[in-house]
Amino acid sequence: MLVSIRVAAEELGVRPETLRRWESQGKIEAPERTPGGKRRYDLAKLRHLAPHKAPSERVTILYARVSTNGQRDDLVRQRALLETFSSANGWPYEVIEDVGSGLNYHKRGLKQLIAQICSGRVGRLVLSHKDRLLRFGSELVFSLCEHFGVEVVIINASENSTFEEDLASDVIEIVTVFSARLYGSRSHKNKQVMDRLREVAKEVSP
Repeated sequence: MLVSIRVAAEELGVRPETLRRWESQGKIEAPERTPGGKRRYDLAKLRHLAPHKAPSERVTILYARVSTNGQRDDLVRQRALLETFSSANGWPYEVIEDVGSGLNYHKRGLKQLIAQICSGRVGRLVLSHKDRLLRFGSELVFSLCEHFGVEVVIINASENSTFEEDLASDVIEIVTVFSARLYGSRSHKNKQVMDRLREVAKEVSP
């Protein structure tokens, strides 16, 4: 049976780019091609890779995050989206929530998520957007998911932001982190500088 790269990846519990990498490394033979150049995989020849597939008895984890307590309403909406999406697909799930910067690698929820992935009990990770996991470094967690056979589902993966949007979001995130640290020094000058940086970042943000 010949299937698309998306279907083949879902069958094995990996991402499409993993299949492309395996092909370039010679781990799997080159698939057939349609007249338009699309890959078509023979599932029968990929069955030996079945251990990478996430078993159905493993749990689906929904991970939601906002940066501050002032964004609690967004956290509620984010969780509702994840739960509705997972319920529509018939996936029993557990929810992990975090409130903290996307630059913070020590958040309790993130640590819990990584521990569960490494324990082998997670079969699927569902996010609303890629940057809800981490602002930088999400690929490291995705690599862990690939290693432990965890399927990653990003609901709004097709909503690609522009370079300017990403840059503005990153600046705001960084300014927020440093503001918290500098405010502690009780320096009025520091506060003025950080407030101005935040204003500028928001001005260029769409």
